[in-house]
Amino acid sequence: MATTTTPGSHMAAVNPSISSSRRTYTSGTANFGTNSEVGVWRRLKSSSHISATQPFFQSFKSGPTKSVKAVTRAMSGAAENSPLPGLPIDLRGKRAFIAGVADDHGYGWAIAKSLAAAGAEILVGTWVPALNIFESSLRRGKFDESRKLPDGSLMEITKVYPLDAVYDNPEDVPEDVKSNKRYLGSSNWTVKEVVESVKQDFGSIDILVHSLANGPEVTKPLLETSRYGYLAAISASSYSYVSLLKHFAPIINPGGASISLTYIASERIIPGYGGGMSSAKAALESDTRVLAFEAGRKHNVRVNTISAGTTVIFC
Repeated sequence: MATTTTPGSHMAAVNPSISSSRRTYTSGTANFGTNSEVGVWRRLKSSSHISATQPFFQSFKSGPTKSVKAVTRAMSGAAENSPLPGLPIDLRGKRAFIAGVADDHGYGWAIAKSLAAAGAEILVGTWVPALNIFESSLRRGKFDESRKLPDGSLMEITKVYPLDAVYDNPEDVPEDVKSNKRYLGSSNWTVKEVVESVKQDFGSIDILVHSLANGPEVTKPLLETSRYGYLAAISASSYSYVSLLKHFAPIINPGGASISLTYIASERIIPGYGGGMSSAKAALESDTRVLAFEAGRKHNVRVNTISAGTTVIFC
């Protein structure tokens, strides 16, 4: 049994600043303590320039050329003018896809709840081998207590999609995975297929959350990590974000946002966080800067990564 805790949180952000003549991207770092939820929110609000009276999503002003997208807005069950509980952000009419929700005690679940409390419609991508248990638990009410929002209502998940972000296309899936009994009951779960399904079902999204990572040799020191284990960590934990954003970007409404979860091991030595995972997080942060530049210009999508710190995990 192992237990990990954290004294605070660390956020590495890449914020696009766009003028009518040119676009520039700057990166910054904000550190938040854990004195109180109110104090954390005040610092977060100040650092991230989030205002309760201004729209969370702002349209970017383009230069000489303009991109036009058909915008399909999500519908919210809350009354349009009624106050929202939770964080002072109004996301009514926004739709979020959270990749990496397979239970009710991970970051993906917590992010989904916060977005739902702000009024967003929730779609989730669940790892294929965990799909049946997750959907069964939802149907049987096992997550009802965890689904409670600040106003007492329950978070509604509009649709759950099977997803394995290690594979971009059906052609990438090895035969042993295709024939694995944990995958046989599901279909259309590669990144490309999931995005096509979301587009067919809803047309577009506004928020993309990457909340998944895997390092098969995470308990091994880097010196003892195999090439397979190292590359597997990079593939599942960092390139999966590149792939998800690459495929989702065309259906993210202009001014939308994408975020992933990183960890302080990307820049500091954290003993026990091995198997190439520290390298994967460093790659994720580097990719975030490049993706913010590229996706910001091409799709008017903001790209950030945040480290909320470690959680208590029993294994």
